[in-house]
Amino acid sequence: MKMLIRSKAVVATAALLLSSAVFAQAVIVAPVAPPPPRVEIMPAPRPGYVWQRGHWRWAQGRYIWVPGHWRLRHAGYHWVPGHWVHRGPYWRWIEGHWAR
Repeated sequence: MKMLIRSKAVVATAALLLSSAVFAQAVIVAPVAPPPPRVEIMPAPRPGYVWQRGHWRWAQGRYIWVPGHWRLRHAGYHWVPGHWVHRGPYWRWIEGHWAR
């Protein structure tokens, strides 16, 4: 009986650790403000999708442009675009996400 309880505890702990790692996101911090966004022409609407506009990504010590693209819509949610936030002397990227 003790072995069964111990096994269940190990499985539950492993599941908790693995599930939290799935939701973990890297915190992206840049030392300088991103350049102004590029002008992009949004394509015609696509049923069942939302447009994620292009944005600057900080990588390897510089900003790199990521072009806009379509994301599959999630019923009952709205898309919150990713954006840069000024925090102290640095800039932090807030990843785009779905919200209710």
